[in-house]
Amino acid sequence: MMDAKKIKNALIRQKENNLSGNLYYKTQIDFAYNTNHIEGSTITPDETESIYETGTILTSEDKVIVIKDITETKNHFTLFKYMLDTINEPLSEDMIKKYHFILKNGTVDDSDREWFNVGEYKKLKNFVGNIETSLPSDVPLDMKNLISWYNDIKNKTILDIIEFHVRFEKIHPFQDGNGRVGRMIMFRECLYNNIVPFYIEDRNKSFYIRGLKEYQNNNEKNYLIDTCLNSQDNYEKMAIYFLEEK
Repeated sequence: MMDAKKIKNALIRQKENNLSGNLYYKTQIDFAYNTNHIEGSTITPDETESIYETGTILTSEDKVIVIKDITETKNHFTLFKYMLDTINEPLSEDMIKKYHFILKNGTVDDSDREWFNVGEYKKLKNFVGNIETSLPSDVPLDMKNLISWYNDIKNKTILDIIEFHVRFEKIHPFQDGNGRVGRMIMFRECLYNNIVPFYIEDRNKSFYIRGLKEYQNNNEKNYLIDTCLNSQDNYEKMAIYFLEEK
């Protein structure tokens, strides 16, 4: 497997160069498109690239663009950059809350509602499919315990990171944006622990959602693990293409 430190160093270096056609550029666009599309965004890959490059979007006359989709695409670019800026810091509740604030700040119909609580834990109950999540009153302790359990693990593996993701999504600490924050944490924690990172591709959405449900409801872990490992293989191939000398 490719040296994850090489990927990490390349992403950090290329972030500062701000050039197109490299691993950082490709990761920013693909990650933002896929993770937002999993949550129902209508922005296409080409539109995602246009937003990243120019901050503008060109589309057909008959297509209706949801403003929140554009804002969340731009916010995800900012979040990925912030993730790399803080990559050498240990995972914490404050960091996770900052992730949520960056992702959801300025979104129409959400952040202007007092109950939405951007950058803070949820005030209202929520569900993921038919899975009951933590009550708002239980979230602070549940998150504290989750972070404590996770940070006590020495020599973390990708299986530990996936386990964290499952527990995080079960808590569902925020009113909205939990999936995208959780998937950013997985990418981040892979880099932090010198593991080849990955993001879930939209084409594997059904496998990912089923994997979460099977893991949480039936303790059947392999479905989600296989989906994540497949995504890791795909990202590694992309990293090799950009970083390995021909």
